[in-house]
Amino acid sequence: MSLNAYQQVRTLAETPRAMERRLIGQITGQMIALHEAGISGSGLMPALHRNREMWNMFAALCGGPGNELPNELRASLVSIGLWVDRYTSEVIAGRDSIEPLIEVNRSILEGLADTVLAA
Repeated sequence: MSLNAYQQVRTLAETPRAMERRLIGQITGQMIALHEAGISGSGLMPALHRNREMWNMFAALCGGPGNELPNELRASLVSIGLWVDRYTSEVIAGRDSIEPLIEVNRSILEGLADTVLAA
């Protein structure tokens, strides 16, 4: 089976929560690898950009119509998205570490793992 065929089947069979978990896992893994390699500041740009885009998308989806998440959870996710946006600028400028961004993503991954396993 070709890689494209496998990816199409996975996409069809994967739940939205599982897709979110996979995306966060990929981005977090990339950030961890760069951090462990000693890369900082602007060298983190590709991973930080993907992470920022992902959180902006999550925040937009939480604020959009038809979102069935509880209001409190939606508000929390929007707040995290805003924090990620601001904090990412500090990391790029070399004023802060990428570690808190990694930890936030790991916490969300843990929550999604519980949700995926419970489904």
